[in-house]
Amino acid sequence: MAHIRLIEPDEATGPLKDEYDAAVGRAGKVFNIVKAMSLRPGVLRRSMELYKGIMFGPSGLGRRERELLATVVSRTNGCHY
Repeated sequence: MAHIRLIEPDEATGPLKDEYDAAVGRAGKVFNIVKAMSLRPGVLRRSMELYKGIMFGPSGLGRRERELLATVVSRTNGCHY
């Protein structure tokens, strides 16, 4: 099994700490999917911008429908996060 080094919230500094603080503000914690990008804070920031655009941007779908679609796709892809 592959191993990705994850930077924990108490180790984060600089831009990564800012991203982790924002994650805690959004969800109350830093999920592992966010930690998986911890070695590249710039990539994490852009990934979160994409996520927010998809989940909160203008769309014909409501928030619940978007979450349901994300859940179905994750399940279909075998993602457990």
